[in-house]
Amino acid sequence: MKRAKPKSKAGSRSLGLLLDRFERAFDKGARLGFDPVELPRRFSDPADQEVAGLFAAALAYGRADLFKPQLERVLAEMGPSPARFCESFARSPRPSTFAGFRYRFNLPVDLRALAAAAGHLRLAHGALGDRFAALFREASGDAQPLRCALGRFARELRDAPPARALLHERGLRGFAHLLPDPELSGACKRWNLYLRWMVRGPDEVDLGTWKGVPRSALIVPLDTHVARIARYLGLTDRDDMTWRTAEEITANLRLLDPEDPVRFDFALCHLGMSGACPPERDPGRCEACSLRDSCRERWSTSTARASPS
Repeated sequence: MKRAKPKSKAGSRSLGLLLDRFERAFDKGARLGFDPVELPRRFSDPADQEVAGLFAAALAYGRADLFKPQLERVLAEMGPSPARFCESFARSPRPSTFAGFRYRFNLPVDLRALAAAAGHLRLAHGALGDRFAALFREASGDAQPLRCALGRFARELRDAPPARALLHERGLRGFAHLLPDPELSGACKRWNLYLRWMVRGPDEVDLGTWKGVPRSALIVPLDTHVARIARYLGLTDRDDMTWRTAEEITANLRLLDPEDPVRFDFALCHLGMSGACPPERDPGRCEACSLRDSCRERWSTSTARASPS
């Protein structure tokens, strides 16, 4: 599969200016209610934000209008401090916790294991962010330090003794779905989404509670909306949902903003989620789009229509 050709300096500058204007003008507040980041943003304590964010990211698969109500109930059961809840739960798990939870591949015991794992890491290291920052520093000599640190972080959560004890009958499959392995080929959208929330900001979307990882190291959380719009904008020619594709899109975004390449993610994702940029070309929406001048889909369709038969 061919790689997207690097843009010329003039092309990168033009797209960078266009994306910068688009991102700054995008009404993020109007879209927060449709995004799982809304839930960890309800907490003021960084400890609670990182734990609520972990649960929100782990469950952010499928449609937001389906997983968010389940997540609301989970967080409500945790009470005012998800961090303290998980620490207490890791010491003394209760078998009836999250009894009403059901969402696609996951059952209550998977959520209990996640609470136990999060509490275990917090008790051992003080904060999830402190542990991830330490793993990131340890991976500094690796060719892919963020991915390496994420792999170790996910493994420590999956292998946490109190979580394993809870899963002795259920097995690890559902729990592993909540905490996918970044060392496999998948794009790990939910992990990269969690890192974006924790590392970027604080701003009107992201929380910025983790200080030990630079924003420049982040990888775009690749979903179908971002992948499609990235192809339209010439940020990639790849059509697979892999870590390699996420890296390529991020590398091209890094040409536009070296210090904060994933700052465009929320706006691009919600451009697709909202239907403003639909999968099938809509001339009215396309002409109203502020990114239309750099959209390859618009120009390729226009050229095809203008060509003689």
